[in-house]
Amino acid sequence: MKIDLTGKTALVTGSTAGIGLAIAKGLAGSGASVIVNGRKQATVDKAIAEVKAAVSGADVRGVAADVSTAAGCDALAAAVADVDILINNAGIFEPKDFFDIPDADWTRMFETNVLSGVRLSRALMPGMLKRNWGRIVFISSESAINIPKEMIHYGFTKTAQLAVSRGLAELTSGTAVTVNSVLPGPTLSDGVSDFLGAMATQAGGSAEAMADSFVKEHRGSSLIQRFASVEEVANMVVYVASKEASATNGAALRVEGGILRGIA
Repeated sequence: MKIDLTGKTALVTGSTAGIGLAIAKGLAGSGASVIVNGRKQATVDKAIAEVKAAVSGADVRGVAADVSTAAGCDALAAAVADVDILINNAGIFEPKDFFDIPDADWTRMFETNVLSGVRLSRALMPGMLKRNWGRIVFISSESAINIPKEMIHYGFTKTAQLAVSRGLAELTSGTAVTVNSVLPGPTLSDGVSDFLGAMATQAGGSAEAMADSFVKEHRGSSLIQRFASVEEVANMVVYVASKEASATNGAALRVEGGILRGIA
């Protein structure tokens, strides 16, 4: 199977690093015209350069906008006009004891992880329906199902994404527009690598050893017994965004290494 997205325009939020950047590279490598997004122009410019370095002849541009705010989402939607593929990837996480999480942190997590996708889908999905083709993908997490006790507010937002995604899929009935979620497990993104590095420094060990012990201690049901790479997650997203995935709609697709033991 050869995925060809030539002629399609894709917007990937939070794509200046990590999973988002890997998705941007994967989509560009499949021929899509890609719009990268981040909060700062400097990081957006750097991401554009990285995509061009990874994909010869890549058609890529960027928009700096903070999608954790309504104003930022409005500005981004206005700048991109119509897109064929929307990847709602922007997200934050923060390990914190439940009793130490103030209302402001719950609101910030919800605004970034959930409302960014809600707002952009509300702005861009009507055009997809009118053109009778489109793909919306929410980057959720296995934490949507296995709510982590160390960051309940994060798990809550990832579960909310599944609800929004499935609800939007219901609006596509009879069209060639699809809405799906992808659920990564522990993934060696830039933020996670920094987190593991800090933990390793405190423990006096290596980041590699910390990653290995994290999976065994905190995600013991993992079948691959390791962190996934950002490219492994991006591969699933590129497929879901393709024309070949036309019969996949309203799904929550797992790329979490077998952590989730349920068969449904």
